Amino acid sequence: MSLRKQDHHARRRLLPPRGPHRGILIGAFVVLLVTGCTPSPSPTPAPTAPAPVPTESTTPAPAGPALVPEGSAEDNLPFFTQIIQSVWNSEGRGAGRAYVDALVAGGFDKSVMQVTADTSTVGNPAESLQVSVRWGEQCLIGQVGEATGEPVTTVVAALPDGACLLGETRPIDW
Repeated sequence: MSLRKQDHHARRRLLPPRGPHRGILIGAFVVLLVTGCTPSPSPTPAPTAPAPVPTESTTPAPAGPALVPEGSAEDNLPFFTQIIQSVWNSEGRGAGRAYVDALVAGGFDKSVMQVTADTSTVGNPAESLQVSVRWGEQCLIGQVGEATGEPVTTVVAALPDGACLLGETRPIDW
């Protein structure tokens, strides 16, 4: 067979058959062509529930640490520290009463507090001042003053007699 006859037979196999089925095949081809070129309808989004409308809370969230009455001394150290730092940054930084009053205002129990004197034995301002709050078997202790620089706070075990500070402390009688 010649190359020309092979070419003719190959083309003929590519063309749709002649006869009554040729129209059906051409029609099916056109339908497929047209449906493949038309954009399919985009799916309709499912209805969604409306977003919840934020409401104002009747109790605002605390801006920072807060007293944790049922918590441990460690749980309350951040709040204790915040109060000590706040007084240190105020005009009352050298007065033990200012620390006690601020701790009481924060919710700590005055009856379990101790504070050292504001002045030395010769009447000079104390180089450092300590204030404590007993919390169960532990103590929250803050130390401030020119000798310490920035306030220092910590949690330590209470002394065997239940006190938090060694040595002489001043009475908290106000």
